[in-house]
Amino acid sequence: MRFGVADFVRERTGFVIGGVPPLGHKEAIATIIDEDLLQFQTIWAAAGRPKAVFELTPDQLVGMTKGRVMAII
Repeated sequence: MRFGVADFVRERTGFVIGGVPPLGHKEAIATIIDEDLLQFQTIWAAAGRPKAVFELTPDQLVGMTKGRVMAII
């Protein structure tokens, strides 16, 4: 059986594209955080559904995900 990207994301995270939160995935995943996010005081992340978000700081995102901050070009 061949999966598309949307199927792959849902299978690995348990969430649909557009609603994938930074936490609570079915499997452990590596998180990469764009260093440009660090310039903002407030950011918004998906909260499990395509029309649900929550407010947080970049530092909170890094801390909760143990994500690796990198330049994304």
